[in-house]
Amino acid sequence: MAATLEQLIREDDTDGFLVNRDIYRDPEVFEWEMRYLFEGTWNLLGLESQIRRPHDYFTTHIGRAPVIVTRDGGGQVHCLLNTCRHKGAMVCHMQQGNARTFVCQYHGWAYDAGGRNILIKDKDQGAYPECFDRIGHDLEPVRVGVYRGFIFGSLNPDVPPLEEYLGDLRAMIDLIVDQSPQGVECIPGRGAFLFRGNWKLQMENGVDPYHFSSTHLSYIQALRRRSDKASVYSTFKSADLQRGTFAFKHGHNAMWGPAPSDKTTPLSYVKDELVLRVGETRARWMMSVRNITMFPNAQFAENASLQLRIWRPLAADRTEMRTFCLAPVGEPAEARALRIRQYEEFFNPSGLATPDDIANYEDCQRGFAAATVQWQQGQARGTAMLGQKQCPEADELGIRPESAVVGSFTLGDETVMHSTYRYWKALIAQGLARDGGGEELGQ
Repeated sequence: MAATLEQLIREDDTDGFLVNRDIYRDPEVFEWEMRYLFEGTWNLLGLESQIRRPHDYFTTHIGRAPVIVTRDGGGQVHCLLNTCRHKGAMVCHMQQGNARTFVCQYHGWAYDAGGRNILIKDKDQGAYPECFDRIGHDLEPVRVGVYRGFIFGSLNPDVPPLEEYLGDLRAMIDLIVDQSPQGVECIPGRGAFLFRGNWKLQMENGVDPYHFSSTHLSYIQALRRRSDKASVYSTFKSADLQRGTFAFKHGHNAMWGPAPSDKTTPLSYVKDELVLRVGETRARWMMSVRNITMFPNAQFAENASLQLRIWRPLAADRTEMRTFCLAPVGEPAEARALRIRQYEEFFNPSGLATPDDIANYEDCQRGFAAATVQWQQGQARGTAMLGQKQCPEADELGIRPESAVVGSFTLGDETVMHSTYRYWKALIAQGLARDGGGEELGQ
């Protein structure tokens, strides 16, 4: 019998929290995700610093829909569907640039930076019916929101306000933005690649410290052969350290832990200024290791450097990744140089760690072809620590996560994904109920 949505995520006292492997391999589950997650709620699109000047733009996707993010002549940010109203062709083919107009190469219809239709080629000779002028010809706008310089878009006009959707995750974003009085910006280090695996493998891995010592063993060994000053991880000792996780509303989550050394990170160059400006507690959090998930399509990873990852699912077993190196605006030149070097060393397909992760994602996807194996056992670590009554770390940040687990450095908590998958299931269930669709795969 085909699985139902209710059977894809299971929680009970007998077996604990279980995830059905069909969520990674079934094309119909993928269709649900695109329609009700990526095309149904807020997606992180990029940074305002990518469109600093009037008429700057960049292109990306919300789910399957191509979009243009622009700043018009008056400075207003827009998100527009990248499809001509005439015959549907894309009107912008570049990843980024500066343009006052977007002209469809098919029939020459033109639009300004705010999406307003400014030309229908040879309209006077077109013998259009009277009703033609009563319908709109502008590029279709997408709901857009900005939080602390990060741009979000949604195809669903009924999504909750952006700040409500982000909730307590805002405190984690603030720890990134407030590293400089001027915020953060994209710097050299942008990349894009594909991997043959489900997008949720990346989402899980970003807050999974359990894999590090086995997946990145060659990286760790290489660092051990270096001097203390060569890398942020060279002096890393895990003996008496603790790590923790926060699970937030709306599927967001975070993993955090101590920095390997406060002397070999880019922020070490401005530590005194940080303490004076934001206080000792927030400065300590800024200099810690933090990976956060912004459900459903992005993660920030702040360890060797600061990376933004935005993914676009292409199929149940295929995902596009766009990655960005971020940095505090105006940081010292020495800090910037160290940041870029450490980014190159750790991240991206050319780095020492990312290829290991991609190999694992693709290995998992090949393993999912064993169709008789139904359930993942990868959500259990940390379960016995759920329900901790107090979390001083959350109190320090003034947040109230749905759950928090703090334990030994090698705990490798996996319960941080429970709340995410509950929300995953809830959004799909709401969408199916709204559309009158069946919850059984294959209907």
